[in-house]
Amino acid sequence: MLVLAVDTATSAVTAGVVELASGPANPVRTRAARVAYGARSHGELLMPAVLDACAAADTPLRDLDAIVVGTGPGPFTGLRVGMVTAFALADALDVPVHGVCSLDAIAADAAAAPGGRFLVVTDARRREVYWAAYDEQGGRLSGPHVEAPAALAERLSALKAVAAAGGSAGLTGLPVLEPASPSPGGLVTVAADAVRTGRSDGPPQPLYLRRPDAVAAGTRKRVSAP
Repeated sequence: MLVLAVDTATSAVTAGVVELASGPANPVRTRAARVAYGARSHGELLMPAVLDACAAADTPLRDLDAIVVGTGPGPFTGLRVGMVTAFALADALDVPVHGVCSLDAIAADAAAAPGGRFLVVTDARRREVYWAAYDEQGGRLSGPHVEAPAALAERLSALKAVAAAGGSAGLTGLPVLEPASPSPGGLVTVAADAVRTGRSDGPPQPLYLRRPDAVAAGTRKRVSAP
């Protein structure tokens, strides 16, 4: 199966074409990946990255069998770009779309390295971080959460983590693991069973973890007649 994987939950705008094997042994092979950086340019960067990855993989969009999208946690605007693009492509191509937690995708790539529990930590802006805790196989133990780095630091001894991955891993003081952002292979690895079976728990839902800055205008006050 040929799968398009996209993620815009971090400042890295990621797109790639991944070949998914029919069985669990050696399940994913990345044919092409493109990563561009721009915390406020997700909309401008994503589709060119998708088209470039497909061209490099010699895979026309019409040959894709499924789409996997990172659902965050991430800032509202950037995350929405990736998810809307994934839904639009899936509808146009008549293929299923599967969502995965972007922190889980980072953990899938980092799992072999630490030899114990580890964290995935990414930038949430507003002087906060998104984080989740994982066992050495990459299974999520806690999270995702959003809070200040100082609050996370107070939890470190209880979490018993020996390392951290993700773009804000350095704030923990733990040894830093790669990757800093989700890879196409990591995204598809997390979604592999659902992609193979076609199983769906409904449309993917974004993990914002907090309310957007923009709010609907309230009711206008009535002006008294002079």
